[in-house]
Amino acid sequence: MVIAVTGATGFVGRHLVATLVARGHQVRALLRATGRAAVLPPRGVTVVAGSLSDPTALGTLCGGADAVAHLVAIIAESPRATFEAVHVDGTRRLLDAARQTGVSRVVYMSAMGARPDATATRYHRTKWQAEELVRRCGVSAAVLRPSLINGPENVPIRMLALAHRWSPVVPVFGDGNFPMQPIWIDDLVLASALALERTPIAGTLELGGPAVVSFVELVKAIGRAVGRERTVIHVPLRLARLLARVAEPLGPLAPITSDQLTMLVEGNATPANAIEAVFGIRPLGLEEGLRRFLRP
Repeated sequence: MVIAVTGATGFVGRHLVATLVARGHQVRALLRATGRAAVLPPRGVTVVAGSLSDPTALGTLCGGADAVAHLVAIIAESPRATFEAVHVDGTRRLLDAARQTGVSRVVYMSAMGARPDATATRYHRTKWQAEELVRRCGVSAAVLRPSLINGPENVPIRMLALAHRWSPVVPVFGDGNFPMQPIWIDDLVLASALALERTPIAGTLELGGPAVVSFVELVKAIGRAVGRERTVIHVPLRLARLLARVAEPLGPLAPITSDQLTMLVEGNATPANAIEAVFGIRPLGLEEGLRRFLRP
């Protein structure tokens, strides 16, 4: 298959492209900064220069492709990249190009918790809007909603690992009892590859690891993985929300935004985990995954 990929040099994208090439597919990667192509496999990947705002580049990306994997997303806004512009407008343009060029399959990487509710964060609401565009695009499609992704490029996990290594204490917001179901990166990209290859896999599918853990349990598991378990101190949520608001003007450089804090407190576990039921993948456990890239 010829598979077009957006977000190919991101956390999930790099792993997905490598998996697709290993499975014998030809990959086309849409890159705004073509210099980042160095992180992709040296063979089996064609780089298309451009962005989701460039109809010509999107036509080149999708022309002759069998399927599209749409991974582009942002976790914090900047003046040049808002949730609406990236998640909604960018998805709409990509789907237009996919329809016009005859692409027969679309797989969209959303996020657990995406919904239209007024109480949801703008990140989750715009992810839902993008999902709706995919579900109504007239092309065979699957929407994947992963939980927290466990893997070497997860920045919050890396930051918590550094805290365990260099600080006598590690802060946790509130009581830390926020449920999450971390999924190992290789399990997620295998599910994504199968969704691209198998058109009977359709609809909106939530993906998590084998067990639900609390945030404080995750923090302690990271400490065990680095061999430096530390004392956990609880930061009141009211103070954490104040600090997040103060940091908000920093945009993507903020340690945590108000939206990110809200999503953390909401948690992201699922009672409808499709990783084994639909994809037949036996997911890797949290601690085994952490040890693979954090072991001292």
